[in-house]
Amino acid sequence: MTAYKDAALKEAKKVLDFIIKDELTKVEKDTIVSESIENFNKNVNPGWLEYRKSVSTDSAFVEWTDSIDHFCDLYGTEFIDCLGGFGIYTCGHRNPEILKYVQAQLGRYALHSQELVDPLRGYLAKLLAMITPGDLQYAFFTNGGAEAVEMALKLARLATGGRWYISTVGAFHGKSMGAISMGGKGAYREDYIPMIQQVQHVKYGDAKAMEDAIKNLHAVGEKVAGVIIEPVQGEAGVIIPPAGYFKEVRRICDENGVALICDEIQTGMGRCGTMWRCEYEGIVPDIMTYGKAFGGGIMPITGIIARPSMWVDKLIDNPWILGSPTFGGNPLACSAAIATIAYMLENDIPKQAKEKGEYFMKKLEVLQKKYPKVLVTFRGAGLLIAMEFPAAEVGYSVTKGLFQRHVMTAGTLVNAKTVRIEPPAVISYEHIDLVMDKLDEALADTAKEFNLQ
Repeated sequence: MTAYKDAALKEAKKVLDFIIKDELTKVEKDTIVSESIENFNKNVNPGWLEYRKSVSTDSAFVEWTDSIDHFCDLYGTEFIDCLGGFGIYTCGHRNPEILKYVQAQLGRYALHSQELVDPLRGYLAKLLAMITPGDLQYAFFTNGGAEAVEMALKLARLATGGRWYISTVGAFHGKSMGAISMGGKGAYREDYIPMIQQVQHVKYGDAKAMEDAIKNLHAVGEKVAGVIIEPVQGEAGVIIPPAGYFKEVRRICDENGVALICDEIQTGMGRCGTMWRCEYEGIVPDIMTYGKAFGGGIMPITGIIARPSMWVDKLIDNPWILGSPTFGGNPLACSAAIATIAYMLENDIPKQAKEKGEYFMKKLEVLQKKYPKVLVTFRGAGLLIAMEFPAAEVGYSVTKGLFQRHVMTAGTLVNAKTVRIEPPAVISYEHIDLVMDKLDEALADTAKEFNLQ
């Protein structure tokens, strides 16, 4: 072996030893902490540790174990999770009722041959059609949210023949080239311009602006393929549209032959108090994306589901034309998603999210009245909740105070003016009470720091 191979093998063996050990020594823990910081700065991205929205400014906090509604660092420090991996952990961390099925599938086979029929993908697609609204029927599985959005954009073009898209200001749909073209925040887009050019952004919640944009494009001979929209804008700061907005958008799309794409990657799978937020809005999209919580917090799996009218003959005759991700819908991910659906239905996770979200909101109302100059306002749908502060530095102070008290939260809009509360739906009421007590303390500290009593 060459010298670099010897060194790489030694390094790999060391890390594998860390993974397989039930207990680590103090020296080993210290080694992992110092080497993790060095590895991120030298081999991941030197800016990443500074960027993290959780304000975990003490780099000694290295995540190592998790369970249900909390996680621990290497030294056993326990954090209550009110961030939820930005929506991943609706069913909790390493939920044993989901994990056991993934472990069972791993004992059988992990990935598929790419040629034989993989049964779990078919079963999952059937289940997805059963739990989604209206006539949504054909599913396509991917690995990440942005990839799912790319498939939705491509399908809209295939099905309608259009080339333009309408998105909304403040939208977030991922960071791949197509997905970021749909994004509605300049900070994410400006370094990559020009990107997909046939995109217009209109004000979120303004159906008239959307209708005008579509009609103006059609008037000059430019056909619109799709409207892409979040039922609740998450990264924009948990922006909830006015009542009736989505029904108007559905009407506009129908009248103009435009595919309606609902991006339910964060809002779906029970997060907002219904299995899908578009159900709450009383509409059926033509294409719907899903992800984050879909893999039960165990495996990454995302995708789209579409109405039969979207699955045009060209796609049936050339099934590869939409895409053929090597790992999309793999057996391990499908087993996790199937177990997640079963767990959500059996334990009524949407109802838990709705009721616990209402419980959070009642307590936030008390705190907002107590600290009106700090906590300016709050809003939410189920367990997708936002706290808004007068300035980013004020929100940063609150999140830092929560982190010091071992509660994990994070900002939106690439800052902390708006801070989300997005815990697992299985969080205990005891932990909710504890979180709100700690938030009370953090708000009091911030009020003193900024003279906002």
